[in-house]
Amino acid sequence: MTISLRAATLSLAAATFLISVPALAQQGSKLDEVLARGHLVLGTGSTNAPWHFKSADDKLQGFDVDMGRIVAKALFGDPDKIEYVNQSSDARIPNITTDKVDLTCQFMTVTGERAQQVAFTIPYYREGVGLMLKDGGQYADYEALKAAGSSVTVSVLQNVYAEDMVHAALPEATVDQYDSVDLIYQALESGRADAAATDQSSLAWYMTQNPGRYKDAGYGWNPQTYACAVKRGDQDWLNFVNTALHEAMTGVEFDFYATSFKTWFGKELAPPQIGFPVEYK
Repeated sequence: MTISLRAATLSLAAATFLISVPALAQQGSKLDEVLARGHLVLGTGSTNAPWHFKSADDKLQGFDVDMGRIVAKALFGDPDKIEYVNQSSDARIPNITTDKVDLTCQFMTVTGERAQQVAFTIPYYREGVGLMLKDGGQYADYEALKAAGSSVTVSVLQNVYAEDMVHAALPEATVDQYDSVDLIYQALESGRADAAATDQSSLAWYMTQNPGRYKDAGYGWNPQTYACAVKRGDQDWLNFVNTALHEAMTGVEFDFYATSFKTWFGKELAPPQIGFPVEYK
């Protein structure tokens, strides 16, 4: 290739690049799209308390819903500027990738496989399995259950992993499996079980609905992370949602997050420590 031909080729490449940059910039971010639209489109469910469920007056509520309201408030100064898309669990990822929703907050466990399909936000909850006891019952806490060995019976929702899951915490316990969550609570209430094992968030919600009757045994295991999710490839939108969630958990919107946490899980959160940012400790 001669010098003049090479120069012409480089000039053409440079011109093509300059033309393409404005075209890419004009596409904008989901952030710009949502702001222009005037409301957030949130994907979530409607049948799983305390995460997403309908109130007596048919209003969608729950901790997942409140995470979406945090983002809407950061966008518009109004947490209610949301259009809800009621979706099943298996629609969470497809609805993001096809732009049916801007954001999904639906007790979605972060995994490497899912992270190849969507971009996860920072976590807003750490789930795990816990044990619930009757208040004033035979066993005071987890240590007492473990010490009792094979004398203890634990009720749990039926699945292929249930027995191994319980035995990871109580190796000698008898495991009774039931085909609904309501039945595992009934087994505890009737005395057929000494403890009920299920998600800690579910236990916290049930104890909040039945104050003074039950208590947490004080041990959790099988941790998993819940985060919202957005479409891959839009760093501006991901950064914005992360900022909104971060400041709800650690900054100016902490009261909003803490009030939601208290409402759905019955626990008071300690205010973020002032001074050196806790994220870097």
